[in-house]
Amino acid sequence: MSRIFTMSFASVYPLYLAKVERKGRTKAELDAVIEWLTGFDEGELQHHLDAETTFEEFFADARLNPAVSLITGVVCGVRVEEIEDPLMQKIRYLDKLVDELAKGKALEKVLRA
Repeated sequence: MSRIFTMSFASVYPLYLAKVERKGRTKAELDAVIEWLTGFDEGELQHHLDAETTFEEFFADARLNPAVSLITGVVCGVRVEEIEDPLMQKIRYLDKLVDELAKGKALEKVLRA
């Protein structure tokens, strides 16, 4: 089991936020990306942050967007569509979306609209 599975989502969220803000993006855009992927609303997302749920618990509660299969590409040298562990793949989907947002991709494209 990967160490990331037991890390709290709340401990990584500020890193995601710092990454996107460095590139001129906003917390609202980051939250929109996370909510699109997970199916959480603003209150549910805040609950997970406050409760410091692990990535495992976070994604166990998530209702993944049906368009998640449209997320393709490489994160950390690995193609996200080829990751075999379902939880690791969900985490890498999130990483990929955050990367795209930070790289300046239009929010509509990041959300596969």
